[in-house]
Amino acid sequence: MEAAHARTPLRALESVCCLECGDIYSKPVAGGTVQKNPGCPECGYVGWIPLSLPAEPPVLVAARRRRRLARER
Repeated sequence: MEAAHARTPLRALESVCCLECGDIYSKPVAGGTVQKNPGCPECGYVGWIPLSLPAEPPVLVAARRRRRLARER
């Protein structure tokens, strides 16, 4: 049973909004070929924007905070 699970790769999905028709759908996070990521299921357009922005790395957040504090002094 474990061997079957080891061969099945997991795919992360993200929710996106079609730039043409506004439909919301899921697509693979890693992108991929047209067969794996064919575009909007409603209209077929291959332009999208993520519904949520990726989290900023902690290093960038800390650097921004330091710059802001330096300006306030």
